[in-house]
Amino acid sequence: MITAEDVSWSYGATPVVAGVHLRTEPGRVLGLIGPNGSGKTTLLRLLHGALRGRSGRVSVDGDDLVGLGPREAGRRLAVVVQEGAGESTLTVAEMVLLGRSPRLGTFQRTGARDHAVAAACLERVGATHLAGRSFAGLSGGERQRVLIARALAQEATHLLLDEPTNHLDIRYQHEVLRLVADLAHRSEACAVVVLHDLNLAARYCDDLVLLGGGPHGGGVVAAGPAEEVLDPALLEPVYGIGVRPVRLEDRLHLLFEPFTHLTEEPA
Repeated sequence: MITAEDVSWSYGATPVVAGVHLRTEPGRVLGLIGPNGSGKTTLLRLLHGALRGRSGRVSVDGDDLVGLGPREAGRRLAVVVQEGAGESTLTVAEMVLLGRSPRLGTFQRTGARDHAVAAACLERVGATHLAGRSFAGLSGGERQRVLIARALAQEATHLLLDEPTNHLDIRYQHEVLRLVADLAHRSEACAVVVLHDLNLAARYCDDLVLLGGGPHGGGVVAAGPAEEVLDPALLEPVYGIGVRPVRLEDRLHLLFEPFTHLTEEPA
């Protein structure tokens, strides 16, 4: 379980994350949603320690995140960020094998089990055929799948992903998020996912935190079960667009319509 208590962050005088409280639950996927500039990625970085909040506290399974060493943090938190791994000279298989590092002792080399875990993770994201390729030569979507495989190879109890569907075609958007959801539901892991696509959030997230930029100052507008947060009354003022929920085969889908007149905008 990851808990954030009154966490805030500012870039200069501009508040990006303001007084956020949240808690992940084992076996559930928590989605961070909100418009551009609402602080989703910044909040995710605070949750895995890439940024240290100016105020508040983040804890992992009851332990202060600040007090966890890099190896212990790597055993608990697996992270996939948007910027990827740069122009690495590693092969795909070597890149995924790096995910085993937190599981190795000092000076310990990877063994047969580590290679087997890495291979299984590549298979789970549909990238086995890329194993011998150079990571630097992959497309954006291929890189994303490999980085997710590397995170899975850590066998951590918490998985945090910043826009994991970025650069992916429709098929792999759904396959990757279904994989994340299945991992959380079956293993009682906690998953935190930053998403822009609200329909993907509706389908694969159990809980949502809606962040608001502008007058909301990077704070939480709403938090709770996904269907409660995906309420037009909450979404329309934050996104500035008309939202109409529809149900198909008992699944929630959202349709969007730009406001054409000022009088149509929500109060």
